[in-house]
Amino acid sequence: MNRMEEVRAGVLVVDDEANQRNALASMIRGWGYEAQTAGNGAEALAKLGEFSASAILTDLMMPVMDGTELLRQIRERGDAPPAIVLTAFGSLETALNVVHDLGAFWFLEKPIEPSALRLLLERAIAQGTLAAHSRALEERLAGEGVLSELNGTSPQMQEVFSLIRQVAPTRATVLITGESGTGKELTARAIHDLSPRRSGPFVAINCAAMPESLIESEIFGHEKGAFTGAIERRRGCFELAHRGTLLLDEIGEMPLPTQSKLLRVLEERKVRRLGSPQETEVDVRVLAATNRNLLEEVRAGRFREDVFFRLNVFQVALPPLRARMSDLPQLAEAMIHDLNQRHQCRVSGVSAAAMAQLEAHSWPGNARELRNVLERAVILAGDGLIQPQHVAVGGGERAALPRATSESGGTEIQIPVGTTVAEAERALIEATLKHTGGNRTRASALLGISQKTLFNKLKEYGSGE
Repeated sequence: MNRMEEVRAGVLVVDDEANQRNALASMIRGWGYEAQTAGNGAEALAKLGEFSASAILTDLMMPVMDGTELLRQIRERGDAPPAIVLTAFGSLETALNVVHDLGAFWFLEKPIEPSALRLLLERAIAQGTLAAHSRALEERLAGEGVLSELNGTSPQMQEVFSLIRQVAPTRATVLITGESGTGKELTARAIHDLSPRRSGPFVAINCAAMPESLIESEIFGHEKGAFTGAIERRRGCFELAHRGTLLLDEIGEMPLPTQSKLLRVLEERKVRRLGSPQETEVDVRVLAATNRNLLEEVRAGRFREDVFFRLNVFQVALPPLRARMSDLPQLAEAMIHDLNQRHQCRVSGVSAAAMAQLEAHSWPGNARELRNVLERAVILAGDGLIQPQHVAVGGGERAALPRATSESGGTEIQIPVGTTVAEAERALIEATLKHTGGNRTRASALLGISQKTLFNKLKEYGSGE
């Protein structure tokens, strides 16, 4: 902690013995902090209303309101500053219970050792600052849509958010589990962004997206000439993620030989490139994600038990969308806001009939499937409300092409027998563009082709500009 941070930090000293609290406050001010005092818990609560404390130093045994009740009430208020409990000989068990049950930062036995108190204050204030930063960053990320697929007020998602907040500031390895599309990589990014490593790199590798012959090179790196095609030295993901975070996505697909090498890196924090006799130390926090039940994979002999236990230090299990359907309206709102900005649309929401369609679907693809459905619907709707004809869910059916009307400038086309496919294609594309008023984004969505394909087709017809 630098000196400027110490000057800004405030400490509230709570003790019923005036000489003790004044002496403590004087000592704390001498360390560069601002200090205020209170004679009991009730006075402390009043002081907290006018004094922004970065940490609280409180005795346990006090009249009017003791330290235990003070911490309980502060905790109920939310966003409580970290508290250090002062305890006399004989009340050690009580102090430990307060730490465990009420979340106090730690305790100190009387008489107070100044060096121990100073160290605890520094650590408590640092933790409080980091927690406040994490909460602010989480709110900012959610507001920007980065965590839109993780939004939710359901008990299941509140538990997920609580786990993320608890584990993010630590160095613990995290195993993120959940079905495809539940937001495992977003969760990993949130843990990284809310951690002290947020200024370092975030590197993700999908273990299922590459052949077995290349995965070790990608993860551990290789030297020039290590194998056929290794024409230059290459750093692996562990080295690229140095002082940052590495996500091993779809870890259940990692081959057993690679798992053995991974275990060594996890244990020793050293990596050896393929073809190199040298080891390189790496400072990397490892996160792993899977849609498989790794315990079943261990029992089946497809995943190493020792690697599983190394990875499963702290688990965050993401619920499927069908298990938190109460979150669907909020999820849809957040996604539509993000998609409006991406596609320059002005969709204001989802009609009751369209929402009923969404809520009736089982969402096997989870939040990712919902986002895909809404992206198409936003493009088709353009503005106003998303209607049932804009929504394509279940069985892969297409959203209906809006009926042409004279007000919309739409047109119907007839294609005589004998028309070539190329001629029919051109007629359909031109009619659809006329229907959308020349909006190529909406036209490509209606046609079921990419904007690039539409552009190339128009270029063929001599109308690509």
